Amino acid sequence: MMTVVIKKKKNSFYLLFGIIGLLAVVIGFFTTYIKPSFQGSLAIPVVVHVHAAFAFGWVFLFLVQTLTVKFRNFRLHKTLGYLGLFIALGIVATMLPTGLFQVNRDLSIGLGETAVSQIVGIATTALIFAMLVGAGFAQRKNPKVHKRLLLLATIVLLWPAWFRFRHYFPSVARPDIWFGVVLADSFIILSWVVDKRTYGKIHPVLFWTGLFIIGEHAVEVLAFDGIVWRQIGRAIYQNLS
Repeated sequence: MMTVVIKKKKNSFYLLFGIIGLLAVVIGFFTTYIKPSFQGSLAIPVVVHVHAAFAFGWVFLFLVQTLTVKFRNFRLHKTLGYLGLFIALGIVATMLPTGLFQVNRDLSIGLGETAVSQIVGIATTALIFAMLVGAGFAQRKNPKVHKRLLLLATIVLLWPAWFRFRHYFPSVARPDIWFGVVLADSFIILSWVVDKRTYGKIHPVLFWTGLFIIGEHAVEVLAFDGIVWRQIGRAIYQNLS
């Protein structure tokens, strides 16, 4: 009697994305944060350093967690998951104070209302990241949903790193579109392709949540620095100041 063995397809996308994400942080922030920090020429408040440490810690932990799954060390994966929750809380708690510093810095160099407008995108990033991590933690016993939500949370967190690639390509027009949206969110579309090729269909949580993120980022680009956007930014800024 013939025995048919069905092998489960291996998916290395999460591991590869973890490596890419780490490289994006190092490369993206090298000229504006890492290099000046080592040179001692970066005058920023402690909260910005704390935020940077939390954000880097999250991306690094995402990579580590893909390895714990790959080597089937689920006990360590679970333990590190609680560390990840602490790191996520640290990111959210320090994101707006960091944004407030950026606004005040840009106001001091004469950017005016445009400087204040950027606080809206920082606030929405904090909110969406917090919601995705919270949902991912709530779904930790459902691996298929859990891993996709945390993947999307990491993609959301990484867009500032991709946006800073504009410093390497100053000739690119509208870097907010090409680096902040197209490049950053291309990994959502790539994750759809991987899901389809690996499992035969795109997981609905990955598709609909990813589509929402892309749509929200597109709206931000279109609405940025408009009348309504400035009013929202001014309201957030006044409440934080």
